[in-house]
Amino acid sequence: MPTNRTARAAVAGGVLLTLLTGCAATDEFATPAPGDTPGTLPAAHVHAVAVDPGDGALLLATHEGLITVADDGRPAAVGPVIDLMGFTVAGPDHYLASGHPGLRTDLPNPVGLIESTDGGETWAPLSRAGESDFHALTALPGGGALGYDGALRRTADGTTWEQLAIPAEPHTLTATPDGHVLATTGAGLLRSTDAGATWAPVDDVPLLQVVTWSGDGTAAVGITPDGAVWTSTDAAASWTQRGQLDGAPQAVAATTADGELRVLVATDHGLLESTDGGATFTTLLST
Repeated sequence: MPTNRTARAAVAGGVLLTLLTGCAATDEFATPAPGDTPGTLPAAHVHAVAVDPGDGALLLATHEGLITVADDGRPAAVGPVIDLMGFTVAGPDHYLASGHPGLRTDLPNPVGLIESTDGGETWAPLSRAGESDFHALTALPGGGALGYDGALRRTADGTTWEQLAIPAEPHTLTATPDGHVLATTGAGLLRSTDAGATWAPVDDVPLLQVVTWSGDGTAAVGITPDGAVWTSTDAAASWTQRGQLDGAPQAVAATTADGELRVLVATDHGLLESTDGGATFTTLLST
């Protein structure tokens, strides 16, 4: 019997290189071509990598929409063409995102905060439509979100927002299930223990380009602009270098199962996976 991940991949035919930069929005989007070769990373820039906690589906949020990667390595487009500048998983089949609509996609520009409750098949505006393009976005416990659109903003319900202060512009934001947040910035790694209300610098860790918590919040993974992989297992208080990538990271995700840390990284060279806590990597999808 096919898994949910395989079924989702069959819905459609296969289809931040430098710190604090992102894709410019355009009005033209090319839909990924049906029958993309398994094992090949789609050409669209990857803004986020994520794993659905329900069925374990591997997700790529790209300049041309959401892509899922099946067990056989075949990428497939899911849902409408949207430049998903910000993307975060709030729960099984429940995603939040921001960015710009593709051609013939009936959403405002920018889309503000949008939500999918069917695994990315459809999206609905929640708030700040036509106002916000959250380049950094993370889900908060209880249905909230924290995003950066030129200002740091927090919502508890997806509709009403408050503006918060942060010492430096965040490139990536990531939160644990209990609201501990990490932010990569040009001034170094910042940590918040109160869902983004206050921030403190994290010492003794190099400048990180991307950072993520594992889904259960027991581990954090950060990667430097030159590809050095660092991990923490004590709430980001101390960090250890684990491995080295052959390229700058675009996005990172992590999960833990049976005490093992799995790390997924999108780079210029493809989508890479580590099953030994970031020490070594194999290529899932190449460019």
